[in-house]
Amino acid sequence: MLKLSEQQELLRKVVREFVDNEIAPIAQKIDEEDTCPVELFEKMAQLGFNGVFVPAEYGGAGLGYTEMAIIIEETGRYSAGFAMGLVAHYMGVYAIMTWGSDEQKQKYLPMLCSGSFGGLSVTEPGGGSDFAGQKSTGQLVDRDWVLNGRKCFITNSHCMGVNVLTARTGEDDKGRPQISAFIIEGDAPGHNPGRKEKKAGLRGSYTGEIILDNVRLGPGNLLGKPGEGAKIALGTLGEMGRGGTAAAALGILRGCLEESVKYARERIIYGKPLSRLTNIQFIIAQNRTEYEAGRLLTYNAVGLKDAVKPCASEISMAKFFAAEAAVNAAKRTIDLMGAYGVITDYPVSRYLRDAVSTIPACGTSHIMQIIIAGGELRK
Repeated sequence: MLKLSEQQELLRKVVREFVDNEIAPIAQKIDEEDTCPVELFEKMAQLGFNGVFVPAEYGGAGLGYTEMAIIIEETGRYSAGFAMGLVAHYMGVYAIMTWGSDEQKQKYLPMLCSGSFGGLSVTEPGGGSDFAGQKSTGQLVDRDWVLNGRKCFITNSHCMGVNVLTARTGEDDKGRPQISAFIIEGDAPGHNPGRKEKKAGLRGSYTGEIILDNVRLGPGNLLGKPGEGAKIALGTLGEMGRGGTAAAALGILRGCLEESVKYARERIIYGKPLSRLTNIQFIIAQNRTEYEAGRLLTYNAVGLKDAVKPCASEISMAKFFAAEAAVNAAKRTIDLMGAYGVITDYPVSRYLRDAVSTIPACGTSHIMQIIIAGGELRK
């Protein structure tokens, strides 16, 4: 049985109160308007949520990845889009915290913990998983790096204060592309948001392009060593991005469970509650079972991360299962509600759009299956 600590349960209570008071009342509005409530992100910083796993010496709460998952699940219960904005922020934080120099940590982590949005910019028009095919370039000019190119499908693109970005900086001794990572402040000259995408789901965070037009950076903006960009990006996506996305999908799953129970109890048909019908009970049972399975997978995976144990396969399993299960739970809940399920006064159609949109986030289900199978075959 999964049992969280007393401190973790207290955190869940605090987050839930914040979400109930601040996010739930406007969840439908931010979905309809497809906007990101930046002011809420700043309020979350005051509660320590934005730097939850960052050590206190850098302005964080000094907790762990389990606590991060709690924050994302609770937020995702009402706004999976805003939750994914948090996931992208945490990816930028994680990359700097894990691979940054002490000087970089001292400079950027307090900013990110106190209200500046972070992000990770990897994907390009030619593909997200093909690091070798990246076209964005970084060239050394008089000891400075000059970056040019275009990133797409970047979460927090239009509200980013600190961006961790990858670019092609040459070739190694075998002629293979050398990918490096950089830290860029959002208002740096030449670092501009481009097209803002109109998404079917996960509306509540900005997703769009980042245009690099002769962005000039000093040597201190290189994250890690030259050529470590793929390692940094894959490490961040693999353990932070996918763990966070699993938690966001888990929030959707819980939303489906709670809405299916609520509607079944309140809806009267043939003179009795809908919940008395056996086929309706089947739907609720499956929603509950898949939520619990997703919960166990997700918190087990982030628990392994907290314990500094290998967890790539476990995080991929959690992301794969939770995202696919959220889609199925939303569809079942719409079936349970009938015509009301597709009326936007109810949140369930939003859950379906959000759930479908979690599948490509941080790696598709097929990518997750390849990682899971690869881990198993290497045993």
